[in-house]
Amino acid sequence: MTTTVVDGGASDTSTGPDDRGLIGAGRAFAWMLILTGAAGLVAAWVITIDKFKLLEDPNFTPGCSLNPVVACGNIMKSDQAAFFGFPNPMLGLVTYAMVIAIGVALLAGARYKRWYWLGLNAGTLFGVAFCTYLQYQSLYTIRSLCLWCCLAWVATIVMFCYVTIHNLKHRVLPAPRALRNGLVEFHWVPPVLWIGAIGILILTNWWNFWTS
Repeated sequence: MTTTVVDGGASDTSTGPDDRGLIGAGRAFAWMLILTGAAGLVAAWVITIDKFKLLEDPNFTPGCSLNPVVACGNIMKSDQAAFFGFPNPMLGLVTYAMVIAIGVALLAGARYKRWYWLGLNAGTLFGVAFCTYLQYQSLYTIRSLCLWCCLAWVATIVMFCYVTIHNLKHRVLPAPRALRNGLVEFHWVPPVLWIGAIGILILTNWWNFWTS
């Protein structure tokens, strides 16, 4: 298995720590941050625009409200959609843009200290934890899905998994050698299993609707 997404290739030693303790990343990892950040930013942008339209016109129906299950309007009208007192996607507009900026900097050859990588990992951990909370609320409390939210969930999960694996590889995060090597070698397994599990929950939660 290739480790390209994690470090730019097994033979690429330029991503390792230099004599100042600065750590870089390969082109594939940088592009991963750019693309997942862009996906999240697009989702946050569309949801924000629809939220403003909904505030102007309570009868407005978002374009992604397709049926009783895929109903973005139900999500936007819920209390959970403004967890911090303002619309959640406004937070995404800032954070996903920051991820894109980090990815572009890495693509240009930027290298960062250990604390910076830990900060990025903490940020993506917060993001994936918040997405997990929203997933639960969407599936079991609001009982509706938003396709743009789903895109943001997938982007954040992929982002968190690969940032974590990158940090494990470069020993920014401590881990047993066997675990570290296993995750670097099979880096695609955690995001695939994670996203697959969410897909199964969505499928089973509305099984009667999907099969009717």
